[in-house]
Amino acid sequence: MEAAVVDAGSKLLKAGPAVPDQAPAMIIPNQMKRMAEDGSLNDSSSFEDIIVDPVVRGLIKDWDAMEDLLHHILYTGLGWEMGNEGQILFTDPLCTPKAVREQLVQLMFETFNISGFYASEQAVLSLYAVGRISGCTVDIGHGKIDIAPVIEGAVQHIASRRFEIGGIDLTKLLAEELGKSNPLVTLKMSDVEKIKEQYSCCADDELAYEKIKRSCQAEQHTLPDGQVITIGRERYTVGEALFQPSILGLEAHGIVEQLVRCISTVSSDNHRQLLENTVLCGGTASMTGFEERFHKEAGLCSSAVRPALIKPPEYMPENLTNYSAWVGGAILAKVVFPQNQHVTKADYDENGPSVVHRKCF
Repeated sequence: MEAAVVDAGSKLLKAGPAVPDQAPAMIIPNQMKRMAEDGSLNDSSSFEDIIVDPVVRGLIKDWDAMEDLLHHILYTGLGWEMGNEGQILFTDPLCTPKAVREQLVQLMFETFNISGFYASEQAVLSLYAVGRISGCTVDIGHGKIDIAPVIEGAVQHIASRRFEIGGIDLTKLLAEELGKSNPLVTLKMSDVEKIKEQYSCCADDELAYEKIKRSCQAEQHTLPDGQVITIGRERYTVGEALFQPSILGLEAHGIVEQLVRCISTVSSDNHRQLLENTVLCGGTASMTGFEERFHKEAGLCSSAVRPALIKPPEYMPENLTNYSAWVGGAILAKVVFPQNQHVTKADYDENGPSVVHRKCF
């Protein structure tokens, strides 16, 4: 049985057998509804009151919900059998606290009785997915943005940066902008999320965005409940916020300048290697026009060496940007488990949860 690979994001959970040249077998929303013990929904009439998010801003926050979700993934989705559990590799977000890693390995061995465990950082895995061991990842997730330089398979934590903004904040921004231009329409966040995925895009540059703000062709969109809204310049505001964070009310540099500043704290001997092997990850990075705008901003940045984006190999699955960490995990699983580099049940029994820091790095 192939090892399972699990990449639990703030919005989507990707899971499947470790087959690197295929997309994950399961890509599902990880938001859950709280159920009563008899299997019925809680009495609460508010939809928001019964929603559970196991993962918030990239980190597991609700362990009971995560256990239920993993039970569904492994036994129902991937066909594991009770008493015959296999090996599993998890992707680790940047800045994962040691306590979270220990709690995860404890859950997997003591509750799921797995035979082997490994975890590796998402930045490293995303580089593996495009055939690199050194470079820099810019991961624009649902709940956070991580910028992580990686040298010879090791994340340079002192130079890495996490920003507590992500796709969810862009959705809220879009909701605010659409509310201004469509004051009589009641918008659900779930509808705004779909509108963002369908319509949002990046202007060519800052001047083009200013021109769009003054004059932009609008089009109508019908919501599931029949309401009709007008969408115009708002679709560009979403992408522009990544290059002008002041739109979100933040005093910060745009994403390309942030990348350059992160790498500037690494030894200058590595600047070119890191900047010329930049990888974009996360669903937001696949926004229409984002890559082109990134290239243009890179040509204007303060660094002597310009950031250059790495294209994934042709044999890799389509939309690799959306699940590159999972693909890198599938590649790594083909190495660590056959070569016994993982945490075994005997390792865990002898050393306890802290063994994860010695075996998984």
